[in-house]
Amino acid sequence: MNIAYLLTGGNLGDREQNLADARQWIEAGCGKIIRASSLYETAAWGKTDQPDFLNQALKIETMLDANQLIRSVLETEKKMGRTRKEKYGSRIIDIDILLFNDEVYSGPFLTIPHPEIQNRRFVLVPLTEIAAGVLHPVLKKTIAQLLQDCPDTLPVKKI
Repeated sequence: MNIAYLLTGGNLGDREQNLADARQWIEAGCGKIIRASSLYETAAWGKTDQPDFLNQALKIETMLDANQLIRSVLETEKKMGRTRKEKYGSRIIDIDILLFNDEVYSGPFLTIPHPEIQNRRFVLVPLTEIAAGVLHPVLKKTIAQLLQDCPDTLPVKKI
C-alpha cells in the first residue's frame, strides 16, 4: 500500500462543493482518504487578479503507483470540468500530488515531491495540519519546519 499526500483546490463555482466532489472522485478512482485537513481560503498565488481559492490537503492510501495516480488525478480533474487555459489561472479544481511515500521522482508529467511545496503557504498550512512531522525527502525538513521557513506571506485562513 502506498501513502500519498494531495492538495485539492479551486476558485470557481461552489468551491466547497467542488472540493467535496473531488474527495468523492479521489476515493472512487485513486484510493482511500485516511486524513483530510480543514478547508483553507487564500488569495490567488502567482496570478493575483482572480477570486480567492479554497484548498484542502488529503492523505490517501492507494494501490496505484505514482504514474497511475497522476493519470487518475488528471482524469478526475477532467471529469469535474477542469480546462487548462493559462498558468496559475482560475480553475474549478486542481489536484496536486505533493508527496508519494518517501519517493523522489521526476518525469514528463510528474515531479515528486512537488517542487514548490516549500514556497507556498497555501500548501504548507493544510499539509501541516495532517502531516506536520512528515519529512520532505529532498530538503530533509519536516513539513512543520518548511512552514516555519516559508518565504510566502499570503494569509491562509481556516474556514
